[in-house]
Amino acid sequence: MSVSHVGRLLVATPKLSDANFARAVVFMVAHDEDGAFGIVINRPIVDANLEGILPQWRGKAAAPAVAFRGGPVEPTMALGLARRRSHEPLAGWTPVPCDAGLLDLGTDPDDPNLELSVVRIFSGYSGWGAGQLDREVSDDAWFVLDARPEDLFSAQPERLFHDVLRRQAGTLAMFAHFPADPTVN
Repeated sequence: MSVSHVGRLLVATPKLSDANFARAVVFMVAHDEDGAFGIVINRPIVDANLEGILPQWRGKAAAPAVAFRGGPVEPTMALGLARRRSHEPLAGWTPVPCDAGLLDLGTDPDDPNLELSVVRIFSGYSGWGAGQLDREVSDDAWFVLDARPEDLFSAQPERLFHDVLRRQAGTLAMFAHFPADPTVN
């Protein structure tokens, strides 16, 4: 492993044609010599309203209050990414960069010690074996970019691919307008 990408965004380059990741924006939660773990943050599942899936979290959910497709690994597993008003250690809470953390969804959302400000629920996650992500980055499959705290809970997640690239300097910003299918350009 050359450099850890924890707390950064992976934004799919036009070279990445895998349907699971085309135009994806992935927030990196873990990355070391054993592998990497992240969550796709721009894929809301429109028909997965939290009221029918995890109703106890609906009132704390960032808009849109639906589940998101976090990645192709373990799609039946639900993950909670959240922001708390407190930074005190708490059982069921694993801090991650960008002023956020992974939340045990078995936690009572009304627990006063939680001091939860917002949560987003993900179905599955994105994972890479040892060295796999490093190879993909060196093969130009991903742009590795700085994350902003507001990216994680964007009210317009379907715009993240465009917005994250557009705010970059130089020619990288041009990729924000890269057509989904360049053959029709």
